[in-house]
Amino acid sequence: MSRTDRASRMIAAPPATVYGALLDREALEAWLPPEGMRGRVERWDPRPGGGFRMLLTYLDATGSPGKTSDATDVVEVGFVELVPPERVVQRAVFEADDPAYAGTMTMTWHLAAAGEGTEVTVTATDVPPGIDQAAHEEGIASSLANLASYVETAD
Repeated sequence: MSRTDRASRMIAAPPATVYGALLDREALEAWLPPEGMRGRVERWDPRPGGGFRMLLTYLDATGSPGKTSDATDVVEVGFVELVPPERVVQRAVFEADDPAYAGTMTMTWHLAAAGEGTEVTVTATDVPPGIDQAAHEEGIASSLANLASYVETAD
C-alpha cells in the first residue's frame, strides 16, 4: 500500500532564495538533517538525472536506530525534475538490509510565492512502511524549520 506524508511551512524568503538552498551542497548539509542528526553529502551532481548521496548520522542513536547502521541513514537521492523556482522532485532510496525500508520514495518540494515569502510544501509518496509516519512528518517539519532558519538569516 502506497503512503504519502506531507509537511509545509511559510518561509520569509523569496522562492528563488529557497530554491537555491535546495540545490546548494553546503546549504543542504546545513539544513536538511532533522533535529538530532547531522549530514554529509558524499556525491553531488545538481541536474536532472544527477543527484547526491547523503550520510545522516544520529547525534544520539539511543532509541533511534538508523536504517543503514545503528547510528546512520545513508540515502541515494536522484533529481527527477528541477523547475526553478517552483519545484524540485527527488527520488530517494535508503541503504538498508531491512526490507521494510526498501523501495523508492519520491519527494516533491513545491515552492509558492506568498506575500513576502514562500509557502514550501513537501510531499513524500511511496514512503517505505518501516518509516514511522509521525516521525517522518516530524522530521520533514524539522528540516523545513532548519531551511527557514538558514535562508531567513542568510539575508
